Amino acid sequence: MCLAVPGKVVAIDDSADPLTGLIDFGGVQKRACLEYVPDVRVGEYVIVHVGFALQRLDEESALASLRLFEELGLLEEEFGDAWQQAEREAGTAPASTAPAPTAAVAADQTESGSEAR
Repeated sequence: MCLAVPGKVVAIDDSADPLTGLIDFGGVQKRACLEYVPDVRVGEYVIVHVGFALQRLDEESALASLRLFEELGLLEEEFGDAWQQAEREAGTAPASTAPAPTAAVAADQTESGSEAR
């Protein structure tokens, strides 16, 4: 599945061409192109699809979407290890490869303030 997933901007590389940033998706961090949202700041939320931040999103909507995605298992499906996921679905994965619960979304809810770039 290929979703547009909300994520929190945790770092911006102003020297990169194209402009890129590190985005946190409920505990999983990935680099994304920020050229479509060049004035985004660290601490703001964006919607990312196939490596491109497409638009800003308010924190409340982003966290609600991340909670729903987590409840539906879509974050694991989108960012998890596809081989381990296939093993679990086949019932052949050892117990130690079961995904850990994602607490990052809950932690984001209590986090206040953000770092300005």
